[in-house]
Amino acid sequence: MKNEIEKVLTMVQEGKIDAEKGSELIHVLKEKEHGTSVRPSNFTPNSPSSYMDKTLKIRVKSAESDNVNVNLPIKLVKVVLAAGHNIASKIPQSEQYVKDIDIDLIFDAIENELDGQIVDVKSANGDTVSIVIE
Repeated sequence: MKNEIEKVLTMVQEGKIDAEKGSELIHVLKEKEHGTSVRPSNFTPNSPSSYMDKTLKIRVKSAESDNVNVNLPIKLVKVVLAAGHNIASKIPQSEQYVKDIDIDLIFDAIENELDGQIVDVKSANGDTVSIVIE
């Protein structure tokens, strides 16, 4: 089975299949090896993973009532992060702001299905920033 998983990972790395499809194939291989279901009870083969259907929610509440609410689907976050970071790193005016961002760490968090409260900041003047995946 190890060789089969390596083949799946190689296909993902070469771009022949996406990470979601690779994950499904690995689940099937593990299921086949153990003879049991390793999928969640609500999993259906052709539906997107429930995590990728979640939303990144950014909430900023200022003491002066300048509030911001942003809801971004995780699927969009993943695509925009890759493209945006790549573009911003090539623009001289923005390069300094993105050069120290570890984009791979963010992708790892998404791939490992980071969930719940990510950021919770409360300033002394009453401003709050909250970032949640739900």
